[in-house]
This record gives sequence, C-alpha cells and structure tokens, in this order.
Amino acid sequence: MTCRLRRLARAAGGLALIASLSGCILDVDKPDIAIDVPQSYKETKDAPEAALPALDWWRSFRSAELTSLMEEAQAANLDIAVAIAQILQADAQVRIAGASLLPAIDFNGSDTASKTSQQLGTGAGSVRGGAGEVSPFSRLYSTSLSASYIIDFWGKNQAALKAAVETSTSSRYAKEVVVLTAITTVANTYFQVLEAQDRLRIARRNLTDATRILDLIKQQFAAGTSSDLNVAQQESLVEQVRAVIPLYEETRLQNIVALAVLVGRTPERFKMHGSSLNNITVPRVTPGLPSTLLMQRPDVRQAEYLLRSSSYSVESARAAFFPTIQLTGQLGFESAALRVLMGPGAWFYTAAASVTQPLFDGGVLLGQLELQKGLQDQYLQAYRKSVLSAFSNVEQSLIAVQQTTEAERIQTNVVRSSRRAFDLSEQQLKAGTLNLVTLLQTEETLFTAEDALAVDRFNRMLAIVSLFQALGGGWPPAPGPDEPRPRDPFATFWAPLD
Repeated sequence: MTCRLRRLARAAGGLALIASLSGCILDVDKPDIAIDVPQSYKETKDAPEAALPALDWWRSFRSAELTSLMEEAQAANLDIAVAIAQILQADAQVRIAGASLLPAIDFNGSDTASKTSQQLGTGAGSVRGGAGEVSPFSRLYSTSLSASYIIDFWGKNQAALKAAVETSTSSRYAKEVVVLTAITTVANTYFQVLEAQDRLRIARRNLTDATRILDLIKQQFAAGTSSDLNVAQQESLVEQVRAVIPLYEETRLQNIVALAVLVGRTPERFKMHGSSLNNITVPRVTPGLPSTLLMQRPDVRQAEYLLRSSSYSVESARAAFFPTIQLTGQLGFESAALRVLMGPGAWFYTAAASVTQPLFDGGVLLGQLELQKGLQDQYLQAYRKSVLSAFSNVEQSLIAVQQTTEAERIQTNVVRSSRRAFDLSEQQLKAGTLNLVTLLQTEETLFTAEDALAVDRFNRMLAIVSLFQALGGGWPPAPGPDEPRPRDPFATFWAPLD
C-alpha cells in the first residue's frame, strides 16, 4: 500500500510539474499597444461633452423624411443584411471550435451475413452431415456506442475556441461599421438631393431674373436707346444660366436612384419629396474625450477583437507542439442470433488511451506558429492604425465643421450684398442711367454667389455628418454620478487573456 501511494504521489507531482511548465510555455503573447492617447482634441472649442450625439443622431437635423429613410435603411439595406449573415457564420465557427472540447459519441448498429465457400473443407477429412457439420452460412448482429475524447491538457482547443469567440465578437462590430457607413451614406445622398434641388431653384430664379432684364434691354433696343450688342450679351447670359439646369436635374435624379438602393428598394418604386437645405436644422455636436472614442468607434473595437483573436491563435499553434492525449471506448452487444442480442453474455466493451507526440513534420507546426505570430503583428499594426485614424478623422471633421460654417457665414454676406447691387442695377436700368456692362457684372456676381452659398451649405452638412461618423455614430447615455467612468482605455485590454 505504501509503495502504491508513493507511485501515485510521484505521478501527481509529475503532472503538476508538466502543468506548471505548460503554463509557462503557453503563456499568451501580449504585444505592447504603444499608443499615446491625448487628453483632448486640438480643434475642439466647447466643453468636450457639452453636446454628445444621441443614438438616433439623425433626428437632430429635424427632418421627418430623413428620419424615415434612416429607419428604412437600417431595416432593408442589403449591405447590412450581408453583415448580419457574416455574424451567423462567425457564430457557427464558434460552435465548430467548441465541439472539440466535448466527447464525440456515435451509435453503431450492423447486421452482417456471410457465406463461406463450399470448397473449403471438402477433403477426405471433411464432415458431411451429422451434428458436427459446419454450416457455410453465418450471421452477426451488433449494436454499440462508441466514444472518443481528446484531453485538452495543453489548452490548444480551448485557445482555438476563444479565438473563434473573439472573431465572432469582431464580426458584430464589423456589422456596426457597415450600419454606420450605410446610414451616413443615406444622409449624404439625401443632402445631395436637397442641394441639387436648391441649386435648381436658384438657377430657375436667376433665369427668370435674367430673362426679365433681357426683356428690358430689348425694349430699350426697340426704342433706340440700346445696341444689338447689349441684347446679344444678355441673351448669352440667359443661355448660360439655362444650360446648368439639366446638369442639376441630372444630379438630383441620379442621387434619388442611389438613395433607393440604399434603402433596399427599386428606383421605380421609390419616391421622395425633399425640401431645401435651408429647412434642415444644423445640430451642435461636441466630440467628447479621445479615450472614450476608443470604446465608441466600431472599427476600433473590431480591430481590437481581431487582435485578441490572433493572440489566442498563437497560443493554440504553440500548444500543437505538445502530445495529443486521446481516450476511446466502445460498449455494446454482439450475437449471432437477433433474439439473444441483448442477452447477458452478449455484451462487450473496449477502452484505449493513446498519446501522439509530433516528432518530425517537415516544419509544418513551426510554420503554423510563425504564421499566427505574423497575423498577430498584422492585427496589432491594424489596431494602432485604426486608433490613429479615429483621432485623425475627428480632428479633420472638427476642422471641416468650423471652416464650412465660417465659409457659409461669409458667403451669406456676399449674397446679401450681391442681391442689393443687382436690385439697384435693375432700378437704374429702368431709369436709363446704368451702364449695361455694370449690369452684366452684378448679374453674374449674384448668380455665382447664390449658387456658391448652396454649395457651402451642403458642404457644412457633409462636414457634420462626417463628424457623426468619425465619432462612431450615436453615444449611449452618460453614466450617472455613482457609476464608474473608465480612465485608461487600455487598462482592461488584455484582461480576457490573463
């Protein structure tokens, strides 16, 4: 008894030593993120959390039609549907990876009939008839359960499962990236339609004004107070204004067709009314803190979970160097007669344990480990780039919002002054005290200024949508005063790998 206890103690000590060594050898690689997160954005002016975008940020534009299109896009956009299907695939991969941690159990049943050749045993010593004659026919019935199980002693299959789980999580953030891209594209396309409609209205109004001036000049020409050259110059200006109308109409119609596809409908069955960019409310948006952006942007989170998945894949590839321990067993019944198949003497069992240690594979296992390490480094660099790109996108969007707002303000003053100059020129033309060259200049200045104002207003809307996209869309409600706020975005980055 004492010797047996000593052998058991030595075996247990050996297993403990192997387990401890495997823990050291299979320690997960945790690459250094090495990213300096700034304390605040350079281009923000207001308090960083003064006006964070809501989850349904598109409602802040106060357009019922835009809100309806956004909701329709989230329900019917085909790119989003593809992303959802990819989530189902990733979840299926998790199920496949997890199956290796469970035993495989099969039910087996067979009915085997055989007949031996009559030429066997037909010599002089063969028995023909009688109780001792061997029948050439035989039958064997068998039913059993077989099971096999690989002991995941080194954590190879567990690491593969965790890698699949992290990849599945990344697919959900990939879907959020697609959703954000789809709805911001809907907003941009909708504003392009409104911009084209505004420029159409401006062009038609300018065409009306230019035609009215042309009629005045023709009246003066008929009275002998104006020349044919003045008539030709004004006619040229009228045709120039008329020529841009088909271009704006083309832009409007093409963007309506593009909008139909974004909401999952055929252009023939899609209609929109649209109004004007002047009726769209310009929302106020502040960016929050840079550290929060790392938890908000879906593309950053996607890159984060892909990096985590690659680290588990490295662990699984490293564990493949160690022995594979497999248990197999079979339990069942076997009989030559079906009626006694379940009898007490018909049962049988087999049990086996095997250990397989790779010795030489031509470098396959080493190549797989190096491959996974290379992928890990790739995902690390991709994560770093996604973080830096996120900060850059926010800064660029803040600059765009500020500059387009200023440009629209200045252009509004230009239009106001140009309209006043044009009205005064028309009055002087009617009084016969205006040089026609001056009139043409004021007309062209006004028409150009009004069109430029529509473009500036459109660019401002695009800049605001771009800021929403750079911030990762809408933000959940801020935590209450008693709820903890994260300080270090990397504090728990590797926590699941510990």
